[in-house]
Amino acid sequence: MKIIVDFDRCEANGVCVGIAPDLFELDDDDNLHVLDGDVADDRVADVEEAVAQCPKAALRLA
Repeated sequence: MKIIVDFDRCEANGVCVGIAPDLFELDDDDNLHVLDGDVADDRVADVEEAVAQCPKAALRLA
């Protein structure tokens, strides 16, 4: 599975970073970066939570 970010919708609120800081990062300019696009099986639940909690619905799993 891969994390897909719709950067047109993303406002870099950082909710995903709070849920999975090993997978998401905000840089000094508040740009979101996915640290590892391939989601390990043991991390799927956390990424699903980040997707569900994203206030702009900018994340999805594919």
